[in-house]
Amino acid sequence: MTTTPHTGPGPAPAPSPAISKAPATDNPPRPLLVLVLAAQFMALLDVFIVNVAAPTIATELHASGADVQLVIAGYAITYSVLLITGARLGDRFGHGRVHLAGLALFTAASLACGLAQGATELIVFRLVQGAGSAVMIPQVLSLIQRNFTGEARMKAFGAYSAVLAVGAAAGQVLGGILVSADLFGTGWRPVFLVNVPVGVVLLALGRRVLLPGDAAAAAPRTARGLDLPGLVLLGAAVCLFTVPLVLGQEEDWPLWSWLSLAAAAVVFALFWAYESRLARRGGAPLIAPSVLRHPGMGLAVFRILAVMAVNGGFLFALTLHVQGGLGYSALRAGLTFAPTAVVFGLVGMTWRNWPASWQRTLAPAGFMITALAVAGVGLALKGGDEGGAPLYVAYAGVGVGLALAFSPTLTRALATVPPQNAADASGLLATVTQLGQLTGVAVFGTLFLNRLESLGASQAYTSAEALVACMFALAGTAAVGAVSGLVLRRR
Repeated sequence: MTTTPHTGPGPAPAPSPAISKAPATDNPPRPLLVLVLAAQFMALLDVFIVNVAAPTIATELHASGADVQLVIAGYAITYSVLLITGARLGDRFGHGRVHLAGLALFTAASLACGLAQGATELIVFRLVQGAGSAVMIPQVLSLIQRNFTGEARMKAFGAYSAVLAVGAAAGQVLGGILVSADLFGTGWRPVFLVNVPVGVVLLALGRRVLLPGDAAAAAPRTARGLDLPGLVLLGAAVCLFTVPLVLGQEEDWPLWSWLSLAAAAVVFALFWAYESRLARRGGAPLIAPSVLRHPGMGLAVFRILAVMAVNGGFLFALTLHVQGGLGYSALRAGLTFAPTAVVFGLVGMTWRNWPASWQRTLAPAGFMITALAVAGVGLALKGGDEGGAPLYVAYAGVGVGLALAFSPTLTRALATVPPQNAADASGLLATVTQLGQLTGVAVFGTLFLNRLESLGASQAYTSAEALVACMFALAGTAAVGAVSGLVLRRR
């Protein structure tokens, strides 16, 4: 399922801004809220639309399994690496102006994706699209904070949560509709091209709605540094880690893939050493080491990495199986995932109202539910058939489990951080969310494709065997997440 507490599977939240001192009003112009939430919805849809379209992309572009992984993961690579920098650009140059710049880049990249003639082009343009999203999305919460106050702000945040909850399910279904419709023989291309007219309209209206607000709030800004060396180190480490995981299986794990993974560990260590030194000098590191040392933050980071890795791997492997192994149309595949997305959204919005005595056990219980439900999906599909009613119960169970493992973990971690560190903590967890999703697609996607290749056939039963192996690995990861609290608290 590739958010501030995230209420639906998909992109990570933007780093929560400090409440702006710029004037706000209890009766702000509604067009501003509509514009920024429409942009948020468009970016969220894009994640799930592409998931459903992946098998069709592979067929029409003659793309390998690794290419398809990079089409999906490429977006997450640049989004996760640039997310915090995007938030700081808004502080420095104005949230409305930067939001529109990110929207323009996202729209142009969507057009380029829709017109791509090969897998390599599509991967490159997906990287650019992720960069546009990383610049655009962090401004949404900042603009809401700056322009709304009191009851109006609460309603705006309610609308924001609703967009996140609905976007996941809508993306699956809309992606299926667009691919299955095969408009004018364009196949998968409308899943990207649909963003273009929407983006152009939002840009035209945004210039009239957002830029005047930036001018009115042009008081001296206390923007923090961008930490460009840290950005380069983090980007290099993520690429060195991701690329060999995706391409290594296809090339039979050559020496360079192992050297790249070793280099990733070294560069991550260099990144952390640099960030620590920058913090000691009083600078503004990309990820503040002091935040990670806050009680409970290490556990939250591990759990979010685990749950989002399970989420990313589950969606990727299951999409390939139901369309490639079972022969589902893109529309039917999108509808297949709807129960998981809908239940995720409902649980994510209601768990706070559950009995107080349950709250501390929700995250480990969510991991255990996820483990059982994911294993149940694998068992229901292992015979190569459609699984029947038990399969849909398991799909709903995955939605419940992922929501309980993710939302309480994220919310509790942010709630215990001192106000002065809130933006850093939110940025860290948002980045970790995307890195977890990226890891899931790379690791479990590779496991599925490797198992499928080793079985040496393409019939449904063979695909089902590969899926079972992947689902059991995902269940094991979820089980580790369930017991992680016991281990880390004891340490």
